[in-house]
Amino acid sequence: MRISAAVAAYTGHLADVRRLSPATVRAYRADLADLTRSCGDLEIADVDLETLREWLWTATKRGDARATIARRTASARGFFDWAVETGLRGTDPSLRLVAPKRGRTLPHIATAGAMASLLDDARTVADEEGDPLALRDAAILELLYGAALRVSELCGLDLDAVDRDRRTVRVVGKGSKERIVPFGAPAGRALDAYLVRGRSALLARRTGPGAGARPSAIFLGARGGRIGPRAVYDVVARTVGPVVGAGAVGPHALRHSAATHLIDGGADLRAVQELLGHASLGTTQIYTHVSAEKLTASYRLAHPRA
Repeated sequence: MRISAAVAAYTGHLADVRRLSPATVRAYRADLADLTRSCGDLEIADVDLETLREWLWTATKRGDARATIARRTASARGFFDWAVETGLRGTDPSLRLVAPKRGRTLPHIATAGAMASLLDDARTVADEEGDPLALRDAAILELLYGAALRVSELCGLDLDAVDRDRRTVRVVGKGSKERIVPFGAPAGRALDAYLVRGRSALLARRTGPGAGARPSAIFLGARGGRIGPRAVYDVVARTVGPVVGAGAVGPHALRHSAATHLIDGGADLRAVQELLGHASLGTTQIYTHVSAEKLTASYRLAHPRA
């Protein structure tokens, strides 16, 4: 069996048997498609350790990040472990494949004051103009920051997931784990304004087959369908990028900022872990490192013996 056929079978196994999320399956498929192109779609039995090393070396030469190469190494290991288990191979060529160590970089965040100004300005412009996209974008920014959501969680929100009276939202996170997340009054006002004045206008733009059906999605795109991650990335990059001072800023910058501001404000680390939906407390602890960086910078600036 050639690698391309084996990859198709493996990603089907990940989706149907292991029940991994569509985003995770897509990531595996993309990594292994790169391997397929690199080795010319060999027979899976003909792939050896040198083939895999050459694949990773090619990725290094073209400038792929260490985290990307480490992830691809993990994808290859999972793939060949499955191939041995299913009898497609007798041995696993990835066992001696060494992944580069991931660099631990601190996330980009905005200050609490900058975020407050940005969100207030977005909501003011939306209220004054009444443009449905501006109303939607203001609600998106408020909810991403106010509830510290992942972009996939926000895009997947349906109307019945929001309790506007209690100001909570039910989201489905990684591993299909469901959690209830609170959001504040500003996010509630922005969401109400969008749902009352903006969503129906976007819904009216739907064309083509099924245009008469009412989608359950809260956030809609410019053509009236469920919004996708790329559109949310564009909203955040356009509005938050200049505030953070980084070129490629995505929705995670708002999640990072929210978590850091919670910890700066004295929130319990385990409560923040629950809010973010992290399986491991160690993942949440990176935000204590961000706060420590801020403390160190303030010390060096202000202390006479720094």
